[in-house]
Amino acid sequence: MRYCNRCTYPIIAVNLSMNADGLCSGCVVHEEKDRLDWKAREREFDELVRSYQSTNSSNYDCIIPVSGGKDSHFQVQYVKEKLGLNPLLVTYYTHNYSETGEANLRNISREFGVDHYVLTPSLETIKKMNLAAFKKTGDMSWHFHCGVWTVPFQMAVRFGIPLVMYGEHGFLDLAGQYSFEDRPEFTLRDRKEHYLRGYDWQDFVGLEGLTERDLQWAKYPSDSDIERVGVRGVFMGVYVYWDGNKNAVEMAKRGFKSNPEPYERTYRTSSNVDDIHENGIKDWLKFVKFGYGRCTDHTSKDIRLGTMTREEGIELVRQYDHIVPEKSFKHFRDMTGMDREEFFAIADTFRDPRVWWIEKGEWWKENIWGTPSSYGKVQLPKDQWEKYIRK
Repeated sequence: MRYCNRCTYPIIAVNLSMNADGLCSGCVVHEEKDRLDWKAREREFDELVRSYQSTNSSNYDCIIPVSGGKDSHFQVQYVKEKLGLNPLLVTYYTHNYSETGEANLRNISREFGVDHYVLTPSLETIKKMNLAAFKKTGDMSWHFHCGVWTVPFQMAVRFGIPLVMYGEHGFLDLAGQYSFEDRPEFTLRDRKEHYLRGYDWQDFVGLEGLTERDLQWAKYPSDSDIERVGVRGVFMGVYVYWDGNKNAVEMAKRGFKSNPEPYERTYRTSSNVDDIHENGIKDWLKFVKFGYGRCTDHTSKDIRLGTMTREEGIELVRQYDHIVPEKSFKHFRDMTGMDREEFFAIADTFRDPRVWWIEKGEWWKENIWGTPSSYGKVQLPKDQWEKYIRK
């Protein structure tokens, strides 16, 4: 495990690379962010979206995929009030919303006076998808990623709206996968290879009793339909300076609510409020697979934004990254009926041998503070390790 000399990311995280000075690509690209002429970028964005504006006011001007969080509120406020456009909000409903997340989701369309389309898949289908995706990919929230990157495009085709407008570009913002000068946009290849981890809906038919009819919401439109409407997916964060902390403060004035109590796996209470697994058991599985978690994501962002030092970030990572989130875990087990022993046995099959090793019956890894530390005993007898540890 090699760690960035500026933030808290390990080299294995989110498609990172590191330069000769030990800086990760995310930190290097963030330096671009600090040098950009954001006023010029906003003018460029304004010109881009105006070219798609409904000419006779008979249709929506764009689609904004929203979860209801702080950044969703900011997107809608910017597009509706600053640009004066009429967006259609689109949400894929995960069945994992917290009470606060539900309130935020209801608030966003009411506060800004816009229409909001919410697709709610069958709860029985999502129970099956939780199980199938956890066993197949190590991520019970795969259906969430699929819905977020599919349903808005289904609605774009259905309503003849060519512009789909997401918020920040995660792989640019976190990992520096692109330069800001690249102005990356949505591609179908990115959808499958990155957002959907190389899988698509066909890979789940037949698992846990799932049928093709259950997965209509997961089908991306045909090439001919996309071409007919001229659908294009762009990211606001390429053109508008993105600061999630500032968005949370400003959007609290418009009804956005942070989580009322601390999370088990991170210090932030305003990020990923909508889905209880995002800061919970889904993120713990990222820690299992790659050796880092949501607190590493958040501290890396805040170190780059200058709101904390690396030393402060490291201490928070030490405090939070390894915690098993019992509240989220209980929600998952109650929904699926999976017992604790089976869950941990499956989770252990996804541990990356570049990160973890077994010593005296415990899982070990190198940590950013420089010394190995144990994070809980293996759930299986020693003679079964070879069967369950991924090579």
